[in-house]
Amino acid sequence: MVRGWRRTHLGSEADRATFRTLHRASLASPALREGLNEESAQKSVKHLRVLLGTPAMALTDTAGPLAWDGTGDHHADQLPPLVADTIDRGQTRSYDRSELQCAEPGCPIRTAVVSPLVVEERVVGTLAAFAPYPTAGLARAADEVAHWVSGQLELAELDASRTRLMEAEVRALRAQISPHFIYNSLTAIASFVRTDPDRARELLLEFADFTRYSFRRHGDYTTLAEELRSVERYLLLEQARFGDRLQVTLSIAPEVLPVSVPFLCIQPLVENAVRHGLEGGAGAVTIRIVALDRGQEAVIEVEDDGAGEDPEKVRRVLAGDATLDSVGLGNVDARLRTSFGDDFGLVVETAPGAGTKVIMRVPKFAPGVTV
Repeated sequence: MVRGWRRTHLGSEADRATFRTLHRASLASPALREGLNEESAQKSVKHLRVLLGTPAMALTDTAGPLAWDGTGDHHADQLPPLVADTIDRGQTRSYDRSELQCAEPGCPIRTAVVSPLVVEERVVGTLAAFAPYPTAGLARAADEVAHWVSGQLELAELDASRTRLMEAEVRALRAQISPHFIYNSLTAIASFVRTDPDRARELLLEFADFTRYSFRRHGDYTTLAEELRSVERYLLLEQARFGDRLQVTLSIAPEVLPVSVPFLCIQPLVENAVRHGLEGGAGAVTIRIVALDRGQEAVIEVEDDGAGEDPEKVRRVLAGDATLDSVGLGNVDARLRTSFGDDFGLVVETAPGAGTKVIMRVPKFAPGVTV
């Protein structure tokens, strides 16, 4: 008689224990990915205590406790010297009753294992596990959990570094917005003050809205609709300056207007088209801006029929050669790759005398990308 195999819901007890461990780690991870502070420590410490199965646990910075979970919190005042000693030694340490003296009857806290939390080779705090008596297993387990917590804090630091980098790149891009454009826009507006005061007033309002948007200080991302609205203001100001020499066509799919894009990612491409198409003294130029719905992605194209570029020069710009004259092309390419991955860098089609087309793809939905 052959007995059939029956599958249980989560397999063996070892499988269930593994699931419980991974589940607890997943509950602690989001808070730790915010960095080590009082709020994130309060959110994560209870899950870390369950992972180790100890009566109490604390997370600290380099000075003292940020959060305590479990019993015996009257021992919190004894933590600072233990934290200082652990940081000084740079490794997991066990402390007994001589360092954790207690007059509370029935208190289960008689020993502590304190492990350093290390981010980029710098100790930023500690994980302290408390128990009735010391064991080698607790020391090893606390050390492993501290290493995992350190890894989550490393990822938090990478996220923060990425945010700081994007902010620096946007500041650099703002600095690149041509002072000549600002001067020439105001000059063009001034030329209409007497001949067409209504248009001068409208252009001045467009200029104010354009500069307000370009120099705002909140958010790494915006909607495609907001970005295109700023581009329209820019082009209205340039058309006031160049007149019929600058022709513009737009074809925008309504479905992609809510898509999140990096702040100031289209205007530099349009400014490049105007700058290289007209300021060299050439004749009229037509700039075409298209936004297409391509399933999971939005595709934005900025094309001009101007003089075109040397493809090798464009390649060097996208590779980060700061010596070449290009308004933000490399900056936009780098921020797209940082936000969405290397598959989403700019594609530039150009040749001398053949105009230039810049193609940008952005996913409609991407983790961590919100307006």
